[in-house]
Formats: sequence, C-alpha cells, structure tokens
Amino acid sequence: MHESSPKSFTKQAPSLLKLGACFVYDSLVVAAILFVSAFVFLWLFGEATHGLKRYLFQFYLWATVGVYFIWCWYKKGQTLAMKTWRLKLLNQHAQLLSPQLAALRYVLATLSLLFLGLGFLWAVMDNEHLYWHDRYLRNKLVSLK
Repeated sequence: MHESSPKSFTKQAPSLLKLGACFVYDSLVVAAILFVSAFVFLWLFGEATHGLKRYLFQFYLWATVGVYFIWCWYKKGQTLAMKTWRLKLLNQHAQLLSPQLAALRYVLATLSLLFLGLGFLWAVMDNEHLYWHDRYLRNKLVSLK
C-alpha cells in the first residue's frame, strides 16, 4: 500500500466551493474521456444503438472512466481536477487507497450519481464535507497546503 506523509495535508475539510469546482472540472475530464472512448469503440465496432452491442458499449464507457479514476486514486490520490484544486483522497490511515478500495469507491460513486446525485449532495450536510461513499468507506478528502 502506498504511504502518504500526514504532514502533507491540513486537518481542515475542503470547502464546498472547492469540492464543487473539482466536481465540475472532473466532469469535463470525464466528458473528454467518454468522447475519445466512444470514438474508438464506434470506429472499431460500428453503431451501438441496439441489442447486446448497446449494453457492451455502455459498460465499456463506464469501465473506461473507472480505469481513469481508480488509477488516479490508487497511484497519486488525485485526479487532474483534484491536483488542480489541491485535494487528495486518503483512506482512514492517511494512506493512498488500495486498488480494491478505489474500485469500490468508483462503484459506490456511480450509485451515488444514479440516485439523483444524492451521495454527492450528502457533502452539503456532512460536517467534514465528505461524500456519502467516502463517509461509508472512511476515506478523507483533504486540502493540501
């Protein structure tokens, strides 16, 4: 498991403004990933509007975005947006997430989005501004100095 120095972050929870800005930025990165991934799939396999190919296409897009997030959270604890807004994702022991925990976070974040984004809106009421899936998994989003 990767280590992260406890001295590299503050104890203060990131502001809602910072979380929102990071969410919007990550959404733009995801849109770009989806655009390129869709182009590659459709170039290789043709249209995917019906039948099994449609579901394979949707799963492929979801998995492609998942690879991006899981890799970023596992390797550095940061996506491009998190790096820009100086946030880092750590587990309950102030270490980077394991690949398994990062994958579980991605699945739970997907469910948070599917339920009208309520898992992300949870941060508005949470005193540490944690998303529901981070509260459940005992992860922390921390502000870097």
